Order: sequence, then C-alpha cells, then structure tokens
Amino acid sequence: MTPPDDLYRVGHVLDAWGVRGWVKVAPDSPEASALLKAKTWWLSRPGFEHAPEPLSVRLVRRHGSALVALFDGLQDRSAAEALRGRQVAVRRADFPPAEADTFYWADLIGCQVRNPEGQPLGEVVGLLESAAHAILRIRIPAEGTDAKPRERLIPFVDAYIAAVDLPGKSIVARWDASYD
Repeated sequence: MTPPDDLYRVGHVLDAWGVRGWVKVAPDSPEASALLKAKTWWLSRPGFEHAPEPLSVRLVRRHGSALVALFDGLQDRSAAEALRGRQVAVRRADFPPAEADTFYWADLIGCQVRNPEGQPLGEVVGLLESAAHAILRIRIPAEGTDAKPRERLIPFVDAYIAAVDLPGKSIVARWDASYD
C-alpha cells in the first residue's frame, strides 16, 4: 500500500506490553488525540528511510503518559517486540479539529514568516518545546553562493506573534531581523 502524502510523525513504539501482542507507545505530544482517533497507524524504522507500513489499530488506550495499542494480526509478545523503536505516523486527516486560536505544529511548518513591516524573516522548519511555551524554528535563506542557511528562534506567544494565516501559509511576527 502506498503511504499517503499527509503523514505526520506523532510518536514511537517503546516496547511490547504484556504477552498478547500489545505495544507501548510514547506520543510526541501530551495531547495524543490523533493516535487515539486514527484507525490506521503507519510504522517505519527511525528516520523514515524505509516506506512506512500500515497497521490497523484494534484497540488503543492511555497508560500513564504513554499509550498501549493492539494491532490486527499481532498475536504475541514476540511480534510486538519486533516493532520496538518504530516511528508512528498518522494521517493529518485523523487529527481532530484544532480549537480556536490553537494550532497543530504540523500546520505551522512551511509557513513563511514576515514582520509587520513586510520584511521576510524566513520559513518555519520546526518547533521546539520549552518549559514555558513553543518556539518557532525559522530557516533564514542563505545569502550569496557560499553562505549556509541559518536559523532564528521566535517564541510562539502573543507578545511576538501578531497573526497566523494557515490557508495562506504565513505568520506575522513582531520581530526584527537585527535581533539575531
């Protein structure tokens, strides 16, 4: 089966859980609603070097800060142990709708960032979680033939983020390029 284009990594398999084919999964986010909702998980070896393979989820539930899941066709602990370390992805379509003024990180990646004056600041390539809030990782385009791209970090908080336009894939940040 060909993997869909809208897969996002949302966790990884920690280990087998019990003796009947269950696996214990560490979600990448404390909000694991996409994993709880999706009927198919796509598992791959770390780094997604290999095409992810679909597994139908028979049962899934919370277990402390982790999840435990049982897939169709996994009958015993040995089969579950073989999945240890696999990355788990689900389709973006399986994510529940975001609440007002909240955003999935997956939707922010690829947004072009500019300041209120219209000066381009770069493209969101990832996010970091700090103790206080999320931080946008923004790639600054390389200037010149020998220059390497750089990154800037902008806190994703109201004090710095003026607007987010997901359909237009753009973010307006109260930030000056000279802050770097």
